[in-house]
Amino acid sequence: MSENNERRFAPSPVKQALREGNLVVGTFVFEFATNGIGRLAAGAGAEFVIYDAEHTGWGWETLGRLVATTRGAEPYVRIPGTERSAISRALDVGARGIMVPMVESAEQAATIVSWATYPPHGVRGAAFGLAHDDYAREDNDTFMRWANEEKAILAQIETVRGLAAVEEIAAVDGVDVLWVGHYDLTNSMGIPGKFDHPDYLAALDRVVAAARSHGKYAGFMAGSPAEAAMLVERGFSILAYGGDLWVYQDALREGITKVQGLR
Repeated sequence: MSENNERRFAPSPVKQALREGNLVVGTFVFEFATNGIGRLAAGAGAEFVIYDAEHTGWGWETLGRLVATTRGAEPYVRIPGTERSAISRALDVGARGIMVPMVESAEQAATIVSWATYPPHGVRGAAFGLAHDDYAREDNDTFMRWANEEKAILAQIETVRGLAAVEEIAAVDGVDVLWVGHYDLTNSMGIPGKFDHPDYLAALDRVVAAARSHGKYAGFMAGSPAEAAMLVERGFSILAYGGDLWVYQDALREGITKVQGLR
């Protein structure tokens, strides 16, 4: 294999780190659609960047540019829903993984995996010489095997129905991470925003237990180092530290408050 192909078909650093039992930390991007944002995040130590297409107005041109300009961290896309076209387009613009909201059954999870996986293990549509394979028009068989193995699928557990089925979802081959959507989960549980509620904390433990029992990983977006410490203690192994707009606003507020205090 050529040196160029060795780079193209390198193992996923995130999946490799998880397999080795390491804590993996990345971040979300919701607002700053600049060419440098992915590299800025990587320079700060992020191992992955999740570009959000669920709660933003970004189109595929913007998402493709953000993915293409990310270096040093794995680019993922949180798709708006479970439509086949959203899954295939996110992967075809070059995302190394997808986050899927509101996963509520093993059947749904299996369908998502199938749509994201090339034959013979899935039904992902094939088109080569595009962004996802660095515009290379050769070695398509190797590319498909590599993509099937190294892509990441993050299934969000964020409803009562999803929590009830979490063990079955975790058992689906091809699901890599069970990711808790904490605001939506507490809304669905009838305890909106009550992150100290015993039922919510029990739900976190249930997700971790389901992930561990099937060789998968539990993920979460931590809003602070203190919250991250609690999650790691509970067994979460892949965390996104906040999002671009909140990190910027919090840091700016802290700095402005300190400067204003100089008067």
